Amino acid sequence: MRRLGIHSFVWTGGQTQKGLEMALDKSAEHGYRMIEFAYLRPERFDLDRLARKAQAHDIQIVVTMGLPPQADVSSEDREVVAKGRALLSDAVKAVRDIGGVRLGGILYSMHGKYNRMPSAEGWKNSVDAIAATAEVAKDSGVEIVLEVVNRFESNLLNTTAQGLKFLRDTGRDDVFLHLDSFHMNIEEADPAAAIRLAGDKLTYYHIGENYRGYLGTGTVDFDAIFGALADIGYDRDIVFESFSSAIVDEGLSLACGIWRDTWTDNDPLAAHAKRFIEMKWDEAQRQRAINAAA
Repeated sequence: MRRLGIHSFVWTGGQTQKGLEMALDKSAEHGYRMIEFAYLRPERFDLDRLARKAQAHDIQIVVTMGLPPQADVSSEDREVVAKGRALLSDAVKAVRDIGGVRLGGILYSMHGKYNRMPSAEGWKNSVDAIAATAEVAKDSGVEIVLEVVNRFESNLLNTTAQGLKFLRDTGRDDVFLHLDSFHMNIEEADPAAAIRLAGDKLTYYHIGENYRGYLGTGTVDFDAIFGALADIGYDRDIVFESFSSAIVDEGLSLACGIWRDTWTDNDPLAAHAKRFIEMKWDEAQRQRAINAAA
């Protein structure tokens, strides 16, 4: 594990500069060395100020986002696709300007539940858009990672196998997968096997419980998850993600179905998550060493 991070929505709804700066301070206070922000619109936030504060705390920034319906690059409407491509290009530049290292999330489709099946034309439009975005990102020093999510948040990439096919179709070697234990718990028959299938195409991982609350209190098999990460020699970033209606804004509540308080006090939640992830990571590394010596 290169850096252990936390999603800013643990701390703030992300609507104000003050809230984002507080999220950086709280993340550093708890010993996290990476923070994930939702899409940062340059016209709303002082990106330079955020970049300086992150640097002072030795915290790296990752930005994730999902596309709105009017900018869905998997659409068959050329104007909608064009808006999506422009939005993605602008997002890459915002990540660059804030000193971020990665743009991830649902970059390839609308974030939300579809009322239609995906189409071959929509898949191709999305593939082409991501390939073009990767070219912009290459020039900006930003890594592109595509989050594979559950069926209620996209109709395009719900499994690791689908994600790998999408990567192949882009024809690029600089677009990677962003997997998430919450989504995998819904969609993958065997999440650990899916991690092994992803192999070195996996460069960003979200740790979250099946109900978005305290790690280890739900149904996700974290021993299997961390064991698989150890098996593939994963040495990239891991970020804790947890949502509660106590914090997140209305837009995310609607998109992700956050209808209740899964927790109310974020300080103990963040402290517990850091201990839990570090413990499971160490256990998996020790078991891997034992297996290698056997």
